[in-house]
Amino acid sequence: MPKHALLSASASHRWLNCPPSAKLSAEADNQSSPYAQQGTDAHALCEYKVLAALGRDSPDPTEDLDYFDQEMADCTDEYCSYVMEQLQEARKYCKDPEVLVEQRLDFSRWVPEGFGTGDCLIVADKVLHIIDFKYGLGILVDANDNPQMMCYALGALDIYDGIYDIETVKMTIFQPRRGNISTCTMDKMDLLQWAETFLKPTAALAYNGEGEFKAGDHCQFCAVKATCRKRAEYNLEMAQYDFEMPANLDEAEIAAILPRIDELIAWAGDIKEYALQQAMSGTEYPGFKVVEGRSVRKYTDEAAVASAVEKAGFNPYEKKVLGITAMTSLLGKKRFEELLSGMITKPPGKPALVPDTDKRPALNTAKDDFSEE
Repeated sequence: MPKHALLSASASHRWLNCPPSAKLSAEADNQSSPYAQQGTDAHALCEYKVLAALGRDSPDPTEDLDYFDQEMADCTDEYCSYVMEQLQEARKYCKDPEVLVEQRLDFSRWVPEGFGTGDCLIVADKVLHIIDFKYGLGILVDANDNPQMMCYALGALDIYDGIYDIETVKMTIFQPRRGNISTCTMDKMDLLQWAETFLKPTAALAYNGEGEFKAGDHCQFCAVKATCRKRAEYNLEMAQYDFEMPANLDEAEIAAILPRIDELIAWAGDIKEYALQQAMSGTEYPGFKVVEGRSVRKYTDEAAVASAVEKAGFNPYEKKVLGITAMTSLLGKKRFEELLSGMITKPPGKPALVPDTDKRPALNTAKDDFSEE
């Protein structure tokens, strides 16, 4: 059995939208990133804290973690507290709920060789609760219509449906660094119908390298996103807009372009990064060369610099108030609130133009102000 499933739950958003990408990504040379290792460390700490809270023996991994810091300690504490709160909730309607941590889940009944690891499962009569910890900061993850969570739920149902009288599946994304706790609740039968009518046939196509290529936001974590022809075609469709005739684009044309801009920028960045890495390895692109980029001067030894400046009669240090995150770590959350809660303000964020599906409320615009008058 391979370490990673060809059709993994974590990549299901991609291969369900673009089935042929599964095999292409598996053949590519996927390299781990520091962010991935940071997430792995945080998950190890989560596992230890939840098991300890349950009274189960588990070695403390803290000393062996490469990326441990106070933020990770706080975030994993919050996760552990949330899990224990949900366990207490489950005990209200089930006398013997079971908690499983880092549980291997097999959903191969619907996805060939499909398996994954669930961060935490609370299995009880009536409700099966899947909790997934996300340490990432860059992307806000939503539990609604989340195929990774749905695959995990199917794997849990395959084991426990019948042992427990499960009626509803509850799926939660716990993303503390974004202040995000997103929960989706589904009827068990609706989940099973989705698995049979959509997941199973699409997974069969992906496993066989069949189906249609499709570009979209699911391309973000694809291993071949830089060289994918379908993604290039998708983005180069922007060329259909004639930016000279007429001289000005109308509202309808701009509205058609707006949804594509972020993906277009991301695609261009992926192409540039891929080309740079290839050029560093010896590939030649006509009209281009690799040069040394701009850099910023820095001290070779800050302690020696400070000593030399102090001896010369000057103060080499600047004094400034700690930022909110650092101050919270210094004081602790409770003491921080006691001392400083009345001294914190959050100024309005910079206006941003987003799709109307965004959950944030719309700002008043000049048009709105004029209408009110």
